[in-house]
Amino acid sequence: MYKLTTLSLTLLCAATLNACSSTNTQLTTAQRAQQLAQQHIVIDTHIDVPYRLHKDWEDVTVATKRGEFDYPRAQAGGLNAPFMSIYIPASYERSGGGYQLANQLIDNMEALVGRAPDKFAMAYSTQDVLDQFGSAKVSLALGMENGTPIAGKLENLQHFYQRGIRYITLSHSESNHIADSSYDLRRRWNGLSPFGKELVVAMNNIGMMIDISHVSDDAFYQTVALSKVPVIASHSSLRSYTPGFERNMDDDMIKALAKNGGVVQINFGSSFVTQMANQYGALRKAAAKQAGVADDAAFELEFRKKNPYPFATLDTVLDHIDHVVKLVGINYVGIGSDYDGVGDSLPVGLKDVASYPNLIDGLLQRGYSEADIEKILSGNFLRVWREVEQYAARQSAG
Repeated sequence: MYKLTTLSLTLLCAATLNACSSTNTQLTTAQRAQQLAQQHIVIDTHIDVPYRLHKDWEDVTVATKRGEFDYPRAQAGGLNAPFMSIYIPASYERSGGGYQLANQLIDNMEALVGRAPDKFAMAYSTQDVLDQFGSAKVSLALGMENGTPIAGKLENLQHFYQRGIRYITLSHSESNHIADSSYDLRRRWNGLSPFGKELVVAMNNIGMMIDISHVSDDAFYQTVALSKVPVIASHSSLRSYTPGFERNMDDDMIKALAKNGGVVQINFGSSFVTQMANQYGALRKAAAKQAGVADDAAFELEFRKKNPYPFATLDTVLDHIDHVVKLVGINYVGIGSDYDGVGDSLPVGLKDVASYPNLIDGLLQRGYSEADIEKILSGNFLRVWREVEQYAARQSAG
């Protein structure tokens, strides 16, 4: 994104009803938030564009009718480096084909860059993100959601690293050959599999970030014990606000993550940040069962008419950020929205990638400094990514 110059700041002031007439005049928090969104790198570590386009293609180089991401909205929100999720459904662990789908989704992101090289660029390193900042290009980094495509072969890890994947979410909604899932009651491995433990070491050595979103608690603790570098939770929120929801992180896990040097990237989805929204699906299923009907789209529509979905708010998401900061400090939290991945459940005020200034505005109103906001927007995550890169470089040299 272009940094704001004195001229552009003056134009910003003029465009906001002459609220300020010079660079020395105090801006409102909303105006300041817009400014900061353009001045600082904004990294969102989980956006499900690849699978969205695979299922329902749209041209995201221009404004789209569906979804939460496109180029104009990314520009408006100041989004510099979204991690495009190479999402592989859990069913591919059983059916096969995950390796092929992952390559296809990566091909599609490369094709997007090829079609619009003035708007998008691939980002394979922290240096790429830094070098591309200040241009009109959105840097597309890649993270693999679900390690199924590794298929028990370390040569596949090498392959996907060469293709640009820079983190792997070890498992997804079901346990796989790498790790148990937080959603899966069948704890096949009681944490990591023997191959999963081998994979953690290999990921450290190659420079691939380890993502512990989705994994079971046992798999999390085993991962942080094994990893020689910080790990990430690319799109998780806090269990203290959603009791019993293992997909989120509890306070002890956050403390362990901070001790590891890692970072939790807060998921925006309402069901991740409020208990009412988290339990809504179970209430709907129970109502369908009681009525003796299928819990299908038609029933969901009727249920929502009578029981409006309890959307979270911007303040709820800010509460999660506050909680991490109060618990372990400012250096261990960031943004992993899950845009295009959580359906119609996004909070009021954070509906798409144009909304990051709203988050910044809320942080300003809660007293966060510009330096702290920069850490949340990208600084903390870039630190982790850089440490992973440096460790791998030392292993390669040594």
